[in-house]
Amino acid sequence: MAATQTKSSRFISGFGAQVLIAMVAGLGLGLLARQLGPAEGQAGYVLAETLRQVGQIFVQLLRVLVPPLVFTAIVASIANIAQMQNAARLVWRTLFWFAVTALISVVIGIALGLVLQPGLHASLDAAAAKAPKTHGSWLDFLTGLVPVNILGLAASTKISDAGAASTSLSFNVLQIVVISLVTGVAALKVGEAGEAFLKFNASALAIVRKVLWWVIRLTPIGTVGLFGNAVAQYGWTTLGQLGAFTVAIYAGLGLVLLVVYPVLLALNDLNPIRFFQGAWPAIQLAFVSRSSIGTLPVTETVTETRLGVPRAYAAFAVPLGATTKMDGCAAIYPAIAAIFVAQFFGVHLVWSDYLLIVFVSVIGSAATAGLTGATVMLTLTLSTLGLPLEGAGLLLAIDPILDMGRTAVNVAGQALVPTLVAKREGILDLEAYNRPGSHADAAFHAAE
Repeated sequence: MAATQTKSSRFISGFGAQVLIAMVAGLGLGLLARQLGPAEGQAGYVLAETLRQVGQIFVQLLRVLVPPLVFTAIVASIANIAQMQNAARLVWRTLFWFAVTALISVVIGIALGLVLQPGLHASLDAAAAKAPKTHGSWLDFLTGLVPVNILGLAASTKISDAGAASTSLSFNVLQIVVISLVTGVAALKVGEAGEAFLKFNASALAIVRKVLWWVIRLTPIGTVGLFGNAVAQYGWTTLGQLGAFTVAIYAGLGLVLLVVYPVLLALNDLNPIRFFQGAWPAIQLAFVSRSSIGTLPVTETVTETRLGVPRAYAAFAVPLGATTKMDGCAAIYPAIAAIFVAQFFGVHLVWSDYLLIVFVSVIGSAATAGLTGATVMLTLTLSTLGLPLEGAGLLLAIDPILDMGRTAVNVAGQALVPTLVAKREGILDLEAYNRPGSHADAAFHAAE
């Protein structure tokens, strides 16, 4: 048993280093593929396609675990959190801190947009502007809340240029959260009749977590594919025309991640370095995968095992955060992007417009749940302000590059808020939070 634990601890103790090495390898392979030519028929096509497939398969493995993990974890958390005297307060404080961090982030975004004025420094042709196919609206929030079926699944059919039709299934995490909450409460209300179901759910959750651990071990391989594909497909040449905008976005993301979050942790007597050490696996994966939903299993695991948040609470707060807590996509990005569009098209914004940006960022992020996060959030902001939706089309060329940083901040915030709330409520395991790295990694494995 000791030998097995030592072997596992050694594997995890190098997890961060493995991912960093994988990113370097992905960068090198991506640059090579781009140099040779990533398009079909070019010398680098096979390498670029291999990187794309490896990354896509890894994300698919993570995503396939999301529905069963969210459902079983939330049902189990309802059963456990019902025993806590402060259950209702936990929920409201979670939502409160979601709003507080979003408010701070959007104010930073507005300030940077006004100071750096990215829309006045863009060398783009306005004729190239076109509205994106996916738009956001306030009705999306209600649509996202009401499940379309018991599984929260949706089918979509695409017609290729050749006329071939392909149908794929997707899931709406917010709908799964709603279904899980209702099911968990109902299981408690029926009393003894629901005990067998709750025991089965607990067993299913343990199985899902074990499979999740197997997938997590593949993270370095997935990182090579994901990061390499991003470099091969997009490179850095597209940043030239939107350099000021890119600088503004990453400056905002950096301020939130490296200044705002550490200050909030310090004000709550928590060591910021320990937080980043604990949340780093999820932040790294979010950066390369560009998917809060795909990173959700890892975010929840590190929040519990490395940051010391009780499982009953983390299983509720982290999935909720993955659908509605997006400081990168729903606060920093739409604020700066809306100001960029206004400046680019010569539209003067007044103080009431900036208040609308704040309102949309703090309240409207739930309207994007289950949809294409940042693009939908941007179009929702533009339509609310009455700005041309075509402006969003100008930014799509560099969106994948921006999305890496946005998603990393999103996921960091999704781990931060449960940690803050748990500390303020006196339920945070401070020993686990302050545990040195190697011991934290051993706990990370032991939980699986």
